Amino acid sequence: MGAEPGLRERKKQQTRQLIAEAAQRLFGERGFDGVTVAEVARAADVSEVTVFNYFTTKEDLFYGGMEFFEEKLLEGVRQRPRGESVLAAFRRLVLEGSSRLAAEATAQLIAAAATVITASPALRARELEIVARYTRLLAELVAEETGAKPDDIEPWVVANALLGAQRALVEHVRAQVLRGTRGPRLAQGMRSQARRGFGRLERGLADYAIRPPR
Repeated sequence: MGAEPGLRERKKQQTRQLIAEAAQRLFGERGFDGVTVAEVARAADVSEVTVFNYFTTKEDLFYGGMEFFEEKLLEGVRQRPRGESVLAAFRRLVLEGSSRLAAEATAQLIAAAATVITASPALRARELEIVARYTRLLAELVAEETGAKPDDIEPWVVANALLGAQRALVEHVRAQVLRGTRGPRLAQGMRSQARRGFGRLERGLADYAIRPPR
């Protein structure tokens, strides 16, 4: 009996991922505005109602994969081992996800998505909303764990720094893919940038970009 809820949840995640992948494929082929939700449902072999059960809007459908990853980040931080900091857990999870960048198929999906996003103001606006939501959720998690007061900005500073680093990595990868970078070089470059970015957060800003005297 105890294993059944886990099985149902896994099936739901598989269905959600299947729908998101079908949508990404169609959006990449025909652009965001050239695809209907009904067409995504047919490509995923589910009903249109099922699509809307998982994705409230068409923009959510486009960003299904992104939200899935952000949820995994949030859950990974929540379930991190005792003794591990929020920064260490977040960095570990981001680096673990970098291995898939070495696959050519992943680079093709990223290139197609970047092209579609650039052409759609609605998608760019929705991406900002998603980032803001997960930043808030991470800040709330940190605040709860640390017992911060409601008016304490420190959890928000931490959450904005971590999500800001992750989003900077996303933009870096998109730019590299559009320039033609592929395979292990793409994954290695992302890991290098991640270590530098998170390393700077770990060391702090006190000694960074000090203006030299005349």
